[in-house]
Amino acid sequence: MNSFIQGFTVSGGLILAIGAQNAHVLKMGLTRQHVLPTVLICAISDALLIGLGIGGMGALLDQWPQAVRLATWAGAAFLFWYSLSSLRAAFTRRSLQTAGDTPRTSLRAAVLMILAFTYLNPHTYLDTVVLIGSIGAHLANGERLIFWLGCITASATWFTLLGFGAHKLSPLFAKPQSWRVLDALVGVGMGALAFNLVH
Repeated sequence: MNSFIQGFTVSGGLILAIGAQNAHVLKMGLTRQHVLPTVLICAISDALLIGLGIGGMGALLDQWPQAVRLATWAGAAFLFWYSLSSLRAAFTRRSLQTAGDTPRTSLRAAVLMILAFTYLNPHTYLDTVVLIGSIGAHLANGERLIFWLGCITASATWFTLLGFGAHKLSPLFAKPQSWRVLDALVGVGMGALAFNLVH
């Protein structure tokens, strides 16, 4: 298989799963708040972490389980907090919050949130650094760059479509009930992720 296609397929298959990061990008896209910096941070972070994995960082993490354990507990705590926030929003949201009437999030807060979703989630490292990195690391030197380019193309394409395409779902979220359902699903999902991380 062509290394570019292999990288695109592997990265695309992993990134399509709706997790904490994807759910946050979707919500930012729906409310049209700081979509470009959110998408850029996600894509650049994937490029960096996958590159580190292909360069051998995955093997290093295997030799330092304490770092993985620390990241796991920090990630679980963050996901649990976000789960509670989403569930509270699901039960207290009384009116529609779209781009026009959603409380505005500052750029600083938006950047800190997406950085937390990216770097405090141990699954990020398992998927990008360890799993994808281990696949790319076994390729010949000349093929690694092509594989990496395939991976980051899939990542950048997905986050761009998710962030900037979310507004297409606006008619669905014109109903307050849709927001409540989304908040509830995100809350339950994040809580489940937090629980699974520490068990």
